[in-house]
Amino acid sequence: MSDNRPTNFSSVWADLKGVSFRQHFIDAGGVQTRCIESGDPSKPLVLALHGVGGHAEAYSRNFGPHGDAGFWFVAIDMLGHGWTDKPPIDYQMKDYADHVLAVLKTLGRDRAMISGESLGGWVATYLAVHKPAAVEKLVLNTAGGWTAHPHVMERLKTLSNEAASDPSWERIKTRLEFLMCDKSMVSDDLIETRRAIYAQPGFADTMKRIMCLQEMEIRRPNMITADQYWSIKAPTLVVWTSHDPTATPEEGRQIADMIPGAKFVVKNRCAHWPQFEDAEQFNRLHIDFLRGKN
Repeated sequence: MSDNRPTNFSSVWADLKGVSFRQHFIDAGGVQTRCIESGDPSKPLVLALHGVGGHAEAYSRNFGPHGDAGFWFVAIDMLGHGWTDKPPIDYQMKDYADHVLAVLKTLGRDRAMISGESLGGWVATYLAVHKPAAVEKLVLNTAGGWTAHPHVMERLKTLSNEAASDPSWERIKTRLEFLMCDKSMVSDDLIETRRAIYAQPGFADTMKRIMCLQEMEIRRPNMITADQYWSIKAPTLVVWTSHDPTATPEEGRQIADMIPGAKFVVKNRCAHWPQFEDAEQFNRLHIDFLRGKN
């Protein structure tokens, strides 16, 4: 496939214009982990977890408002993702969760408000179930872990593996369009940011390991059960969208209904990245919840 890359494209960091932020690496239990953070480290910690095949730039439009709102907002590249280390394992829930706990320890915190999108929401749910003391508040943004639709799993696996094995402009663009209701929001800066990650030596093999959760025999034992959702004690906000490509708003409502006291919101004209697609409204909703205002 040809690589018809535009000659001019802006940087994803344009979203951070005027924002005081820091990008750095930490040693999280022996895993070199990339972090992007904003706000004061003495303030309440919000840990943001991206989706499958993603990276911390998923939150590029959320750093400024959350830092300004009085939070220490930290987004990581999860285990095997982005610029974080990629051990040669099949990445399952316990692996991701153990890494997040190691991140918290390195950051000097025992607990955090954890906000996860897609795979990140699945990991956040797993932590709320198995390590409840580590989760102060929980935000599940089009979170995985409840549904297992074979056609969705196959599409996600195909798009992701194709993009990693041939990180051309067109394949990366197609993979990113999966996330958006308005496909025009897949800008040049996003494409180049992800293309550079997917072009890392050996990343095609890493992606196959990441995609193990799209295999039914591996996915099933990692899924969250109804009883586990019922066991969650952390105050929870479930955010879904009108055009999510992985599950319907009704399925998102099922998750919220199983978690005692959970709040449920559907974002219109968004797909799988509402924190980016409608950042202004998402930030307001998210910050109000974290502050205990809704």
